[in-house]
Amino acid sequence: MIKCVAIDDEPIALSIIQEYCRRYGEIDLQCFTSPIEGMACVKATHPDIVFIDIEMNSHNGLQLAKEMPEGTCIIFTTAYSQYALDGFNVDAVDFLHKPFFYPRFEHAMKKAIVLLNARGSNGKRQDTITLKVEYKTVVVDVDDISYIEAMDNYVKVYRYGLPTIISQITMKEMEALLPSDRFIRVHRSFIVSLRGIEKFSNRQIFLKNIDSHIPVGRTYTEAFNNLYNIFQQNDKSK
Repeated sequence: MIKCVAIDDEPIALSIIQEYCRRYGEIDLQCFTSPIEGMACVKATHPDIVFIDIEMNSHNGLQLAKEMPEGTCIIFTTAYSQYALDGFNVDAVDFLHKPFFYPRFEHAMKKAIVLLNARGSNGKRQDTITLKVEYKTVVVDVDDISYIEAMDNYVKVYRYGLPTIISQITMKEMEALLPSDRFIRVHRSFIVSLRGIEKFSNRQIFLKNIDSHIPVGRTYTEAFNNLYNIFQQNDKSK
C-alpha cells in the first residue's frame, strides 16, 4: 500500500485526486483543505507521496515543500504553469498542471514509484517492487522473479512457480525498479535474475527450471560477464 497525502484548499481538486488514486489502486490517501492540518499529518506519518497545490489562500506550497520529511516524493498540482521550474528546484517528482487527466496522473505516479523503489534499495536489501497490472497495483517479491521480457510497451515478468505478470512499463523503467546487484539486462528485450542462472555462454543464458534459453546481446556481453563474476564472488563469501 502506497501512503499518500493531498493538500489543496479547493475541495473539487481533492476529489479529483481522490478518484484518480482510487482508480490507480493500492493507495492509502488522506486529503486536507487546510495546509496546517495537512503538514501536521505529513510530519507525523511520513507518507510516501504528497500532492500539494502551490497557490493556496494562506500558504505557498513551494515553501511547505521545504519543511517536508526527507525522502518524501512531492508532486505539485497547480493551475499556474509559471511555477514549474520552481517546483523542480525543490526536488519535486512531477508537476501536474490543472486541469490534468488520469493518464498524466498515472505517469506522475509511475515516476514516483520508480524513485521510491530506488530509495528503498539504498543501504538495505530491496525485497519488493510495485507494478501496475491492468487496473490494480501489485507488490512483487523480487526473489520470485526469474526473468523479464519486453513486449512492445509492456513487460512480461516470469516468476518461479507463480503466474506471469504483464505490466505497462518500459524496460528502462523496469531496470530502475530492480536491485542492480541481483538483476541485469542482457538483451534489449530481456532482464535476468543473476541468482537464477544455471549456465551461460557469450550468446545465451540457461536459467534454473526454465526450458528455453535467454539470448545475450552483443553490446551486453562484457557487462554481463563482469557483473556475474562479481555476483558469484559475493555469493560465495556469504
